Amino acid sequence: MKQNQEEVLRDLYNLILHPGTRDWERSLMQTAKTQIESGANVDNQIAKLEAELRPLALRNNLTPDVTDFYLKITDNATAENTFDTSKHYQEDAPYQARAIFAGGCFWCMVEPFETKEGIISVLSGYTGGHVDNPTYEQVLGGYTGHVEAVEIIFDTRIWSYKALVELYWQLTDPTDSDGQMADRGSNYRPVIFVMDEEQREIAEREKQELAESGKYKRPIVTAIEPATTFWPAENFHQQFYRKNPKRYKKIQRTRQQFLAFQRLQTRIRGWKKRS
Repeated sequence: MKQNQEEVLRDLYNLILHPGTRDWERSLMQTAKTQIESGANVDNQIAKLEAELRPLALRNNLTPDVTDFYLKITDNATAENTFDTSKHYQEDAPYQARAIFAGGCFWCMVEPFETKEGIISVLSGYTGGHVDNPTYEQVLGGYTGHVEAVEIIFDTRIWSYKALVELYWQLTDPTDSDGQMADRGSNYRPVIFVMDEEQREIAEREKQELAESGKYKRPIVTAIEPATTFWPAENFHQQFYRKNPKRYKKIQRTRQQFLAFQRLQTRIRGWKKRS
């Protein structure tokens, strides 16, 4: 399989930056990247890298994103395009900022933000826990303390943090501390992870206003916690709505129906109070 040099270098760069890549995997990637950038034949270098990765690939013992890369360079039809995570490791431009939200399964938390003008990138991942480089299986099993979340890079000339929080409220059930809709467990609990004191003040104020609005009969329990290390999820989970449109639409429809019913109940309570 003839390799595209620019694409290969991008994939290697992302894997080198990825905190989930093992040190020895990173070393192999760095060596291949250096050789290619020095003028070595890209196909020969990838063939060499494939041979070095093959023993663990055959035992299914590579880290998830390196597995995706291995499938890609071996022309496996099941391999997906690798999500470009590099923006999330770079220093933000003066007009950029970040927001981290957890609201149930991250599959449903990407599309509502990513498709809006002024959203630069949305990364699915894990945060708030006590284990480095957690895997999806570990988080799902509740072994790490992490929640599924999204890290959003946004253009502050178009979006304010307040507006993002307001959109977040529309996507979640802020009265459910043990998950969201059909997603049950502490790894699905709703949390706003704040990057600094300004974000905390905005989030606290928005939460208080929501509680006083009378929109919900039950207390607002969405947690507001300081942001900690955000670990990117495996490539399979990135932009799930694009890769699995039928499955995503089914999950999204169920979620939207629940939230619509909840809002209808709110309006009915409001009518009863006024009558």
